[in-house]
Amino acid sequence: MGRRRRGIPRAGAPDGNLLSPPGRNVGGFGDLPQPGPAFRRQVRGNVHPDRADSGRESWSADSHLPPASAAERRFGNVGICRLSIARGRTIRAMSPTRANDDSPGAGKPWEHAKAGGSGADALAAQFVQSLDFDTRLYRHDIAGSLAHARMLAHVKLITGDELNQIEQGLATIHSEIDDAGDDWPGWRIELEDVHMCIEAALIEKTGDAGRKLHTGRSRNDQVALDLKLWIHDAAGQLQEKFDTLFHAFVELAGRDGRIVMPSYTHLQRAQPIVVGSELMAWLCALDRAQRRVAALRTVNQRNPLGSGAIAGSSLPLDRDHTSGQLDAGSPTPNSIDATASRDAAVDFAFAMSMIAMNLSRWAEQWIVYATQEFGFVTLDDRYTTGSSMMPQKRNPDMLELIRGRCGDVYGRLVALLTLCKGLPIGYNRDLQEDKRHVFAAFDTVCDCMDMAARIVATARFNEERIASRLDEGFLDATSLAEHLVTRGVPFRTGHQIVGALVKRCLDDGVKRLCDLPLEALNDACEAAGAGRDVLDRAVYDSLGPANVVGRYTTTGNAGQTGFETQLEAWQSRLGA
Repeated sequence: MGRRRRGIPRAGAPDGNLLSPPGRNVGGFGDLPQPGPAFRRQVRGNVHPDRADSGRESWSADSHLPPASAAERRFGNVGICRLSIARGRTIRAMSPTRANDDSPGAGKPWEHAKAGGSGADALAAQFVQSLDFDTRLYRHDIAGSLAHARMLAHVKLITGDELNQIEQGLATIHSEIDDAGDDWPGWRIELEDVHMCIEAALIEKTGDAGRKLHTGRSRNDQVALDLKLWIHDAAGQLQEKFDTLFHAFVELAGRDGRIVMPSYTHLQRAQPIVVGSELMAWLCALDRAQRRVAALRTVNQRNPLGSGAIAGSSLPLDRDHTSGQLDAGSPTPNSIDATASRDAAVDFAFAMSMIAMNLSRWAEQWIVYATQEFGFVTLDDRYTTGSSMMPQKRNPDMLELIRGRCGDVYGRLVALLTLCKGLPIGYNRDLQEDKRHVFAAFDTVCDCMDMAARIVATARFNEERIASRLDEGFLDATSLAEHLVTRGVPFRTGHQIVGALVKRCLDDGVKRLCDLPLEALNDACEAAGAGRDVLDRAVYDSLGPANVVGRYTTTGNAGQTGFETQLEAWQSRLGA
């Protein structure tokens, strides 16, 4: 008997309505049922003990399944159907009896006319199967099958009674998988993938009605649709994670954002800014990443189902009807490209890479800021680790792992590009491997985003430490050069004057430009040919980091006014 995993909801949604009555929207690109089990797939089958569903409800009131509980909507969840299918453990091993069985649903339904096929060799069966990773598509596969079945009934290729049998059979299968997860008895290695496991289970339950489901359909167009639907849902879940991360940055900016700090170019001190402006910079980068993810829900929104294996079908399939059932946009215009293209997967992996890149840069910055030499940021002890040898250590391991895992996400993108680059047009089995990389990139990015949000939410900037060395590095030099411009001095001449003054300070052991007497400032102006008595006492209002951050006026500036404007905009956007 199948076991229900801890924290696994029987998903439900008021509007998704995967099992809606004929004529109602199935739910798809615009309204697809959301992921249920949050099983994490482990190669050796270790189940993550406390990972629950994202809690996004996905079934209607007329479904047989209750909605997710409040406890299953807790912070930090990562879902999109992570099944912990273990190789050689929960996948049902092929037996000679079952492989040669010709009873309904037994063996490979599509290889009955072949002499054995891969089912005749256990190693070949293991090598060709994708149940290690594609089981997390089961909700999307069922959604596509329901839309396809309703279209078949619409064009009179199946009867209304057969449609009812298919709908009820798929509802039962969905419920069984929700309950049993990777212990569902329908996961059988000789059936190779999620599509055929579900179809075989349906045939066992419905007989000839189930055998008619694949009419006019190939696994080639079936998996292309499933992956697009999954990417659509994954993009939606990422939006929630972005919101959590955005809130953490905005709340930190509200607490510590007005602290004056140095900025850096080339890792050398540059100009004074406020902490909040740097936090806003990370938000800008992540906002672009969010918009890139949001675009995934529209840029590849065309329905490949009905393209068949490569050439379409001679049957009177109504692809517009199927697309309408899935709210999936118009049908793809070319059946060959529809089954051969993995642009959606590559676009998704690129979007994941950009998230990972920005998180990696942020992690690197804070790793530096958390050093004893800088001491700008204090990380919560929960997100640091000790040393096995050195008792005093507080290592920023979580930040380092975010930085390190960026490389894995990049690798998945490169793997997908390499996978596709040598393929002739048309479906090739190489494309089975696309999901392995898409899912892995998504999982890594989700984990990194969750961890980043917790680190940001609990970090503090150390005002006293930052202030203790704020006068080092002549951060106000550019401000003095710009003040000279307001006194009629050409900028290049002003640049030369301030450079000479900085050199004088270094030679004389003077730490701050504001410690130079007015006479010395005017001497430098005269020496550069700018005239005598160019400056008066007002020049000192442009000196000192605290003064400088209040003088920036350009839109988007990194000083006090720019930060306050940006913070207000973000608070308004987030309702904070």
